[in-house]
Amino acid sequence: MTTEIIFAGFGGQGVILAGKILTLAGMSEDKYVSHIPSYGAEMRGGTANCSVIVSDEEVASPVIEKPDVVVALNKPSMTKFEKWLKPGGLLIYNSSLIDIEPSRKDIRTLALPANDITAETNNARGANMVVLGCLAKVCPGMISGVKPFEYALDEAISARNKKFNPINIATIEAAYNKDYDIKG
Repeated sequence: MTTEIIFAGFGGQGVILAGKILTLAGMSEDKYVSHIPSYGAEMRGGTANCSVIVSDEEVASPVIEKPDVVVALNKPSMTKFEKWLKPGGLLIYNSSLIDIEPSRKDIRTLALPANDITAETNNARGANMVVLGCLAKVCPGMISGVKPFEYALDEAISARNKKFNPINIATIEAAYNKDYDIKG
């Protein structure tokens, strides 16, 4: 089992952090992982992204040419990365902010109201955490539930921000416990 994912969104939406947390969660389950952030000049307001691989086998190359999954938290990211997906791949897009349908017909799609789900846990900045819970649910075998994210958050979050870990876990769990309608 190998899952190649691209997370993309505006700088500041936490896509780099989501990738790092998923990578650490995979490591906690003895998976082979790779994480490549890309934010440079795009750090604030541009389209920041990262590539993540979670695998049961050694990762030969961290470069992703045709991902299994693309997570797009904003419209420019969906427009840019939808075409990268391999046929049959899964596009998870933030339907709270993206008001267009994906254009490809050879992929599976999931309209995830990420910002709306954050309201359930009073975590306005937690759309990236919603994505993690959703991924754990819709990509079985990649990460086993919510527990690995507890370890990952503890490792990834700085000491001064650890006070947000309980609300982030609650947000991941709320997303994990939802039922999702994957089209295609």
